[in-house]
Amino acid sequence: MPEIELLTTINAPIEKCFDLSRSIDLHKESTKQTGEEAIAGRTSGLIELGETVTWRAKHFGIWQNLTSKITEFDRTNLFVDEMVEGAFKSIHHEHHFTRIDDHTLMKDVFVFESPLGILGRFFNWLVLTNYMTRLLEKRNRVIKEVAEKAI
Repeated sequence: MPEIELLTTINAPIEKCFDLSRSIDLHKESTKQTGEEAIAGRTSGLIELGETVTWRAKHFGIWQNLTSKITEFDRTNLFVDEMVEGAFKSIHHEHHFTRIDDHTLMKDVFVFESPLGILGRFFNWLVLTNYMTRLLEKRNRVIKEVAEKAI
């Protein structure tokens, strides 16, 4: 299974970074290029433990729905979302936050598994891992920009 790990240093309080990372509204802003919309479950505001959100977005020219659920939640330190329904075989996304002096270190650990066995693994290698990395990097840039403007 591919694993993407990203580190983002943000010049903002940990509480602000944590909340922006779980904001449905900010996520929509960071994924404008895919037309992503929250269509079921929590559709705005801050997602909480046990809640789900269903996203509808266009990837590779195809409209897709993906439902994820917050399965772990330790305020300001960690939250985890996991796919419960969608095109992937599985997605597990850990969002870690560490206070370092007056900055926040945000660490994403994103693990996914594609369907279709060896064809899925080939697609991961060829396209999908880079595509998902770019989506996550874009999301993190938006979180960083908003958090650093807000201080």
